[in-house]
Amino acid sequence: MQIEFPLVNELQLGNRLNDAIEHDRRGEFALLLSMLSIDARDMSQFQLDKELNLDEKLYKAFELPQKQQLVCDLSQQQAVNHADDFHISGASQFHLKQALQPEALVTRGKYEDDMQIVLANCDELTKLKHQQQTPEISELNQIHFLDQLATQRKISETLANQLYAVA
Repeated sequence: MQIEFPLVNELQLGNRLNDAIEHDRRGEFALLLSMLSIDARDMSQFQLDKELNLDEKLYKAFELPQKQQLVCDLSQQQAVNHADDFHISGASQFHLKQALQPEALVTRGKYEDDMQIVLANCDELTKLKHQQQTPEISELNQIHFLDQLATQRKISETLANQLYAVA
């Protein structure tokens, strides 16, 4: 099937689609619609950043700065510190640095201060072992107490059955 007039740009496509619907030309309508779907993907306004989520797309579209960090965990990352600027250049330099890159509240992590000092002096393997040994309280509370008792009862019954089978 050939269409009567060649398409020069996508502005002509709307009128051609209307004419195809009006004169009940389904083949021409399908052909024009398929051309539209291919052309739409090639246009830059329809290309999407697939690796970005919605918030990142909006930040990029409106050219907004990234969110200010409110809390900094010293066990995970290095904190922003403007104390040297204050001591060297005074309060005006400190206020300027604070406006450009604000300091966050600093926490030492999920462990108490004494344990944090001990872990800071340990090697990486010991730190990893300690992190794996401490169970999360939320994980323990997810299983209901009665379910825990029932599980323990089943385990004790299977152990007893195995002991009787051996004896």
